[in-house]
Formats: sequence, C-alpha cells, structure tokens
Amino acid sequence: MDPSPVAELFPHVRIVMGTVIGLAITRILMTVAGIIQHPQRGRRSLLHLLWMGSMLLELVLFWWWEFALHQIEVWHFGLVVFIIGYAITLFLMAAMLSPDSISEYTGFEDFFIKRRHWFFGLLAATFLLDTIDTLIKGQNHWSQFDWSYFGQVPIGLLLCVLAWRSADRRLHLGIVGIHIAYQVFIIIRYFNTVS
Repeated sequence: MDPSPVAELFPHVRIVMGTVIGLAITRILMTVAGIIQHPQRGRRSLLHLLWMGSMLLELVLFWWWEFALHQIEVWHFGLVVFIIGYAITLFLMAAMLSPDSISEYTGFEDFFIKRRHWFFGLLAATFLLDTIDTLIKGQNHWSQFDWSYFGQVPIGLLLCVLAWRSADRRLHLGIVGIHIAYQVFIIIRYFNTVS
C-alpha cells in the first residue's frame, strides 16, 4: 500500500489515538470515583494520588503535543503503529495506577510499590518514545526546544532506574514531585497558557 496523504489518514489516526488516551483517562477517573465512593475499601495514599494526578496531566499533554502530527505530509503503516503504540504505553501506565482489584495488597501504595518495575519501565519507555515522536514531527518542531526539554531524557531515565531499584517511599515521593514540577514547567515554558 502506498503512503497515504495526511488529509486522508491523520483524522483516522487521531481518532484511534484519542480513543486509547480517552480509555486511559477514564480508567484513572473511575479509580478516583471509586476512592470517593468507597473511601474505606482501599487504603488511600498520597504517593498514589500524586502519580494519578501526574498521569492525568501526562495524558492531556500527550494529546496536546500530538496536534503537531498534522504537519506530517506522508503517513505509512509504521508511523501509525508507532503513534498508537505510544498511546498504548500511556494507557498501560494508567492501568498500573488503576488496578481492577487491590484485595491482595494493603492498599494502593502497596500495589504501586510492588508493581513499580512495570510502571517505571513504561515511564522510561515514554522518555525514549517522546524523543522519537519529536523527531518524527520534523525539524521545525524539533528546533523549538532547548536543553530544558531534551534534558528530561537522561534525567528521567536516571530517576526511573532509581525508582525501579528502590521501594523507599520518600524517594518515590521526591520523584513524583520532580515529575509534576517538570510537567508544570513544560506547560509554562512551551505552551501559550495566557491569551
């Protein structure tokens, strides 16, 4: 099959990508609703709540960044698989924060800490996927960023390795705090937040 022009294929990719991101947001929101509805059912945790908030923000940021895909003039199957695969990675992170059941664990934090290898492995993958995604969008997109954007990859990977190796709650609280602070910095630095 020949590569398809953006006018024909991009809306379809955007719909599938949006569906996956929408499912991830729904999953997190259902967990929040469950916590509100049944506060005693699962032990709440600041660490877990902060990661859920950060993940919601990450999903919105991904959705927003992907508007730049309209600049791509020619699409091919590999590119479509990559974009949808990136969205699936984010969905899986949301699913790790929104388990179907925590009955085998003492609460959400216990589940998160015991499943941290999956979560931080996926988070590490997103740093690499984001770099590829930025390259795909072309030189004009790439050139708008500086060290503050590209520095996230080595720093993010290092923090993921630390979180992967340690179950220390203070370390994990520090990492999620850094992640949220960086997300807010990126929004202020690169998005026109004031009309």
